[in-house]
Amino acid sequence: MKLKTTLLAASAVMAVLAGGVNAKTLVYCSEGSPDGFDPAPYASGTTFDASARTIYSRLVEFAPGTTSIVPGLAESWTISDDGLVYTFKLRAGVKFQTTDYFTPTRDLNADDIIFSFDRQGNAENPFNQYVPGVSYEYFTSMGLDTMIASMEKVDDLTVKFTLSAPNAPFLSDLGMDFASIVSKEYADKLLAEGKGADFNNNPIGTGPFQFVAYQKDAVIRYKANDTYFGTRPAIDDLVFAISTDAAVRAQKLLANECQIMPYPAPADIEALKANPDLTMMEQAGLNVAYLAYNTLQAPFDNVNVRKALNMAINKQAIIDAVFQGTGVVAKNPIPPTMWSYNDAIVDDPYDPEMAKQMLADAGVTDLSMKIWAMPVQRPYMPNARRTAELMQADLAAIGVTAEIVSYEWGEYLKNSTALDRDGAVILGWTGDNGDPDNFMNVLLSCQSAGEGGSNRAHWCNEEFSALLTQAAQSTDQAERTSLYEQAQVIFKDQAPWLTIDHSTVFMPMSNKVTGYVMSPLGSHEFATVDIAE
Repeated sequence: MKLKTTLLAASAVMAVLAGGVNAKTLVYCSEGSPDGFDPAPYASGTTFDASARTIYSRLVEFAPGTTSIVPGLAESWTISDDGLVYTFKLRAGVKFQTTDYFTPTRDLNADDIIFSFDRQGNAENPFNQYVPGVSYEYFTSMGLDTMIASMEKVDDLTVKFTLSAPNAPFLSDLGMDFASIVSKEYADKLLAEGKGADFNNNPIGTGPFQFVAYQKDAVIRYKANDTYFGTRPAIDDLVFAISTDAAVRAQKLLANECQIMPYPAPADIEALKANPDLTMMEQAGLNVAYLAYNTLQAPFDNVNVRKALNMAINKQAIIDAVFQGTGVVAKNPIPPTMWSYNDAIVDDPYDPEMAKQMLADAGVTDLSMKIWAMPVQRPYMPNARRTAELMQADLAAIGVTAEIVSYEWGEYLKNSTALDRDGAVILGWTGDNGDPDNFMNVLLSCQSAGEGGSNRAHWCNEEFSALLTQAAQSTDQAERTSLYEQAQVIFKDQAPWLTIDHSTVFMPMSNKVTGYVMSPLGSHEFATVDIAE
């Protein structure tokens, strides 16, 4: 679609901009609606941007623009010589936000830290199922339910984690969105009032912004947190204008109805780059997109069938048509920018004739399947529907009938974890902490293969998972690299996925915006952002 600078009609976004004459307002054109405002039960970057990275803080944080860990709510920490005990010293005087629905009576303390993790792994915690059916995908998929042997409140400002085995990524895991620290006092208040669901709708945190209001599928409003323990944001009012269509986001950016937008359509990137009123940031994405077969269901339980389908799909044609120069073909489950990437792996070739023969040899005829296509743009997949259509045509050429299905984003993520899911699902991943464990363990291990887990292929290979466990328990990066390289060989041989692409991430914004830092982890953060009057 050709970009135009015509002002759009008055919208809900403009209505929320009315405020103090001197207040600074930044409008971010978000690509979708959050699933909720409690980061722990979810795995969507859209949800994390709207919750974890605005409202909440974590024990440790990633330094802006890096995967390096720096102090957060913990001002310091020590690790025992055997790698089993992590002791965190909390900052004194950290305030939870005061809103019209909650006024804290105390500062953050060790009780909040323990509660934030216990509720995710302890079925007896009253806030484990405060919303019926809620699951904690990250916590369980990463194995923290068995990794954390105990948590101890040493005193109000000291908390001790004891692990069941050494785990090299553990500290980085604590900087991830699911590890955001919540208020136990607020949870106790809601529980006593019988209003537990409000924990997900009316959030309270210690982060740089505090929640003001949410108009579903339209707009989220925040204001700067004046009691934030870090540097107060320069922005007084932050607005997420929810705009699911990339072309609409671009129009709003050009009309100055928003000042930052994510995930431009590849066809629009050159025009946005050429606009003198805009700045275009870009970087290689720490990401992968994939098509996950349900390996529990026939005939996808047969590795030769999975290999045949992989050989039937022309991935370069997808890159050319959908990404238009903004992505590269993927052969591994981790991106080439990540340490331990095994470049010696040989990808499955595009060979429709061989694919036909392999299906025939496997006794598979008249195969019908579903391809799940994501309803939203993500950094690793600008147009899943178009990608699915290209796959559908390629599969038809070898006699496989593919039906394309899709669902609302939250429903898509939830339903795609079902053990009896039909067919293959298009999804992807942007690294959360810069460690290969965060890709391979979360997305492909046996512990994450159950219903509700992040392993959408439901693929459990004991040898593969044993390598991941051994790698996580080692502190020698050379040894870890070798183990992850071996794991990638098994992955490629067993083909639980069709690996699709690794993409470049683009962030267009107004020239008036300063202080925005692109994150290699794919998050969008505004604590350091300013905007010229």
